[in-house]
Amino acid sequence: MIPIVISGGSGTRLWPLSRASLPKQFCRIFNESLQTKTLKRLARLGTPWIVTSEKLRTLSEHSVREAGLQGVTSLYEPFGRNTAPAVALICRRLEMEHRLDEIVGLFPADHLIENTEAFLAAIEAAQKRAIAGAVVTLGLKPTHPATGYGYIHVDRAARVLNFHEKPSLSKAESYLQAGDYLWNAGIFIFKVQTMIDLFKKHQPQMWQKFAKLQMDMTSLSEIYKETEPISIDYAIIEKMNGGLDCIACDFGWSDIGSWDAVAHLNPENKNAQVFQNHSQNNFVQAQPNKIYGLVNVDDLIVVDTPDALLISRRGSSEQVKETFAEIKKANEKVVNEHLYEERPWGRFEVMRDRQYFKSKVIEVDPGQQISYQSHEKREEHWVIVRGQGEITLNEKTILVQPGSYVKIPTHARHRIRNVGHELLQFIEVQISNHCREDDIVRYQDDYNRA
Repeated sequence: MIPIVISGGSGTRLWPLSRASLPKQFCRIFNESLQTKTLKRLARLGTPWIVTSEKLRTLSEHSVREAGLQGVTSLYEPFGRNTAPAVALICRRLEMEHRLDEIVGLFPADHLIENTEAFLAAIEAAQKRAIAGAVVTLGLKPTHPATGYGYIHVDRAARVLNFHEKPSLSKAESYLQAGDYLWNAGIFIFKVQTMIDLFKKHQPQMWQKFAKLQMDMTSLSEIYKETEPISIDYAIIEKMNGGLDCIACDFGWSDIGSWDAVAHLNPENKNAQVFQNHSQNNFVQAQPNKIYGLVNVDDLIVVDTPDALLISRRGSSEQVKETFAEIKKANEKVVNEHLYEERPWGRFEVMRDRQYFKSKVIEVDPGQQISYQSHEKREEHWVIVRGQGEITLNEKTILVQPGSYVKIPTHARHRIRNVGHELLQFIEVQISNHCREDDIVRYQDDYNRA
């Protein structure tokens, strides 16, 4: 099987930790990111593929390295068009590789599964049906009347009758009592040729566009521009009219769709330093090295980040999307970007951002280096605090270690490389009235950004 991770999202429901530049699958909610957990789990089925947008390339490459995997194939969409074009891209790529009989599994990147062995057993059963030509989905046996999940209605033969969007509480309760409704996990298993035939039948115009794609992928951007955004559920699955198989499962699944779900799965959050006085049933998603005191309050969810704070009553976190929309109108940057950012060579975190200066903590991974660059509007001051580095400054080489200081004048060409075996960390202070990321002129770059 080829397990394929579909990785997208805009970072809405788990704001302020999740944002457009760091969707929830890359957030370290449970010590490591959800996508890393997904990759490790799926690696037991075969070498995973990832389908994601170009803007998530760096984060995706970091998750692959964190999972310790080799040989992962990554397909980068020029921009998001929902899941149907992503599946068409996968099928066309495998068709060009003459792998029409391969079994493919589609898996969301941001789900949590507690019982891996039960999950793998369900996938094995689904794979056997897919070999025979079926398209198979996994349905999770509901444990409570959840209003945040979609539902699958099945018959006695485990054939899908229809799908239902997130219901009201009364409707969810009726589904639970009926016994023939399952949570929709958004997982599909099929043979490549089977799915191509379904595209030709139900989405012929979309498939005609993707059929023109060549192995060098040069026309992908034009194809995506001409393709309407639509989910695989609407485009194909719901048009199968009873032709979809379903396997009922129970492997401790959650789509981590709200802060209530996080609080339920990690009620104590042992990483948080929280002191409660006459308070109970509170959950704090904390900042490292920060102490929280709660006095005479109950049933709260507190999510703290360096530049935004969310406080919600338990049971109400589904409404975060409404607050998110209001905040976006007032301050779009705080819903799209964090003060920290992953880069191909490492990462940085903004400590202060004022009109006349900006300070950062910058980390360069072993063996990596930033681009050879200059700045038109700012000078920089670097103080090395950890690791061993080599700075090139206007063709001059400077070896640096903890305590070293280097000034980078305006217009000076420069780069820094980690020449040691541990993380290279330094403090950067930019001085200018224009301390923005667009003030970079690149001359050479290991990551094709020059």
